[in-house]
Amino acid sequence: MKRIKYASDISKEKFAEIEPLLRSVRRSTKPTTIDLYEVFCAVLYLLRTGCQWRFLPGEFPKWQSVYAYWRKWNEPDQHGVSVLEQALKKSGWRGPRETGAQRLQHVLDCGRAKREEYRHG
Repeated sequence: MKRIKYASDISKEKFAEIEPLLRSVRRSTKPTTIDLYEVFCAVLYLLRTGCQWRFLPGEFPKWQSVYAYWRKWNEPDQHGVSVLEQALKKSGWRGPRETGAQRLQHVLDCGRAKREEYRHG
């Protein structure tokens, strides 16, 4: 079954360039049963939209699986750079200037500043 294409997706060709990097994080005890392209696109969707893990669209793998890979890929190496950061840079993916969560935090901070100004002004 073909899933909806999202604006955050990368091409299969770009993914082929970074797939070995992403696979290097996983222990090779048993074969992968999940499509890493779909997992990576799900991570890109989350980074682009800022949605919560549990609200990941149903076309992607289960959010728990995506989260497990994200945690492995997001661990920094001895230089403080994660495999996910390397993969994003190598793929040329450009995320949003700010995520939905960052926008929300900005709105909350502005409201808090106005309330404090009103109390002390």
